[in-house]
Amino acid sequence: MSLRYPGMSRSVAFLAMLTLATPPAAAGAAQARQFDHSHPLWDKVLKEHVKDGRVDYAAIQKHPSALKAYLSALEAVDRATYESWSEERKIAFWLNAYNAYTVKLIVDHYPVNSIKDLGGWFSSVFNKEFIPLKRLRDGRTISLNDIEHETLRKDFSEPRIHFALVCASKGCPPLRGEPYVGERLDQQLDEQAKVFLNDRERNRYDAKTKTLYLSKIFDWFSEDFEKKAGSVAKYVSRFLKTSEDARIRFLDYDWSLNGTE
Repeated sequence: MSLRYPGMSRSVAFLAMLTLATPPAAAGAAQARQFDHSHPLWDKVLKEHVKDGRVDYAAIQKHPSALKAYLSALEAVDRATYESWSEERKIAFWLNAYNAYTVKLIVDHYPVNSIKDLGGWFSSVFNKEFIPLKRLRDGRTISLNDIEHETLRKDFSEPRIHFALVCASKGCPPLRGEPYVGERLDQQLDEQAKVFLNDRERNRYDAKTKTLYLSKIFDWFSEDFEKKAGSVAKYVSRFLKTSEDARIRFLDYDWSLNGTE
């Protein structure tokens, strides 16, 4: 059977034959090996649909091709390829994956007032298994909590991830307008920490009363910050001018959607 059509060059015909001859598994493995650690498709989504940390979910819903293509690239990565990466590239991969799949979850149900509305009476939306990174997880579909707790917090001692993971809520840190990349990860995470801790709607220090008003993130994950610096206040003092002996009050968390107005 010939694959040649009128106007088709020999080179194009040869590539077509190779495509048909390549098993799906081999094609997926090749795509994984060629994974672009600059995350250009996610960068395109962020540049076009995120402004000042707010997400235009309606626009992504109308034009989902870049997001879909990016998620397909993530899903092609297998365990062997992943294990060959540096620690920084692994962390960047999971941060971007968490944020991108959170956006997908909202887009798939948009309009919605809060991500929490997508959970059930007895189950958290963060335990919802909808992320098909099966090549990395022995064929399993995983959840946002799997990424955060069973991978990022378990495998890496890096509390700054909490300033980069964005759960589609106003109480979260703002969604960064570029992907996380291994080569600049330390700088990016430091910048995120400073932005989050110096946002007075989420964190602030009252010098007169020596009271530190902090996001509930520092309450929920206090052990991560204490392990790194000895105490939450001491950790925060790296990024916010405060007193290490300040008393701490945790602010209410705003679960309303971080969408554009």
